Amino acid sequence: MVLEETGVVPGSALPVAALADHLRLGTAFAGDALQAGLLESQLRAAIAAVEGRTGKALIARGFRLVLTCWRGDGAQPLPVAPVSAVGEVALVDAAGARVVLEAARFRLERDTHRPRLVAVSGGLPAIPAGGRVEIGFTAGFGAGWADVPADLRQAVMLLAAQFYETRHDAGDAVAGLPLAVQSLLERWRTVRLFGGGQG
Repeated sequence: MVLEETGVVPGSALPVAALADHLRLGTAFAGDALQAGLLESQLRAAIAAVEGRTGKALIARGFRLVLTCWRGDGAQPLPVAPVSAVGEVALVDAAGARVVLEAARFRLERDTHRPRLVAVSGGLPAIPAGGRVEIGFTAGFGAGWADVPADLRQAVMLLAAQFYETRHDAGDAVAGLPLAVQSLLERWRTVRLFGGGQG
C-alpha cells in the first residue's frame, strides 16, 4: 500500500496569526516574514504529527491510494478520514496501461474512523497480475482551519508552540507528545481490533 498526497494545504489556511497570539509574540510579529515562515513550518510539523497519530486529515486535500491487492471482496478501507469524496478509481496493468473505472460501480461509505470504498453490486474488480489499483479521494474536515474540531485545533496549537519554544534544544528532551496533546487526541485515534485484517 502506498498513500500519496496529491494536494497541498495552502499557507492561507494555516492559523499563523493565532499561533503568534498563543505565543504572545505581540504586535512586533506583524509584517515579519521570517517569523511568519517559522511559525508556518511549526504548524505544518504539528499538523503532520497530529494527523499521523490520529489517521485524520485536518484540512481537506487530495490523496491517492495505490494497492496491489484488495483488503476485501466487496469493500476497501481507506487509510485516512474523514473522506468527503472519492474521485478516480483506475486499474493499471503491469505494462502501465491505465483503465479508469465507472464511478457508478462504487460508493463511499462514510465513517469517522474507517471510511470505505464499497462495490455497488458484486465484488471489487480484479487487479491485473503485476498491476495495481489507484484510488483518488479527498479527505479532511474542511477547507479552512475553522472546520477542524476544536480539540484537534487545540492539540495542534499546543504542539506547534512546543516545537517553536524548543527549536534550539540539543535534543536531550524525552521524545513523545505532551500529555495534554495526547489527551486531546485520544478520542480521534483509530482502534485496530483485528490486527490489520478485515473489520
